[in-house]
Amino acid sequence: MSETLILHEDPISANCYKIRLTAALLGMQIERRAYDIRKGETRTPEFIANVNANGRIPVLEIGVGAAQRFLPESNAACWYLASGSRLIPSDRFDQADMLRWMFFEQYSHEPNVATLRFWLSYLGKAQLSEDQRGQLAAKRANGEAALRLMDEHLATRDWFVGGGMTLADIALYAYTHVAEAGGFILADTPHVVRWLARVAAEPGYVVIG
Repeated sequence: MSETLILHEDPISANCYKIRLTAALLGMQIERRAYDIRKGETRTPEFIANVNANGRIPVLEIGVGAAQRFLPESNAACWYLASGSRLIPSDRFDQADMLRWMFFEQYSHEPNVATLRFWLSYLGKAQLSEDQRGQLAAKRANGEAALRLMDEHLATRDWFVGGGMTLADIALYAYTHVAEAGGFILADTPHVVRWLARVAAEPGYVVIG
């Protein structure tokens, strides 16, 4: 893939990191444009008009001029970058299973694990609203349940799908490897810990931030 790629991101966001990690593992060059979501920099009229009408990041900008396109949503952008690569299995069932884990990440994992990381490490408990504080226990329980399910799955395999790394691993790695910033104890899920080390050992790996 030789087209120009620009990632509109907040460096603290693991959803943004997923895209950068996918590109790095595939040896793709990607330019980075940083925004601070805590300052509302993705909610400006300029951003909404020119990058994403939904006012959110990440957004992958693809091409220039008449060929320029914008692709929001982290897992969609990862799929675009990885199309035809080793990160998407060739087997039809494995492809569907990979998508299953990517949907699990966005529905059961990220809303809990990622939210607690952001609330506790970047906003601070004292800054949370009464409604947010009331959600802490449920989000912790749901996040722990997601991590336990992952740990059980990894007890008998090295990767989430098939015999090698796929986008399922990238999607789940992003917020799992920083989960302790939200108060989760990764040592309670030893199979997850070993899997995290396998991902970090992949050639081309880059760190968040």
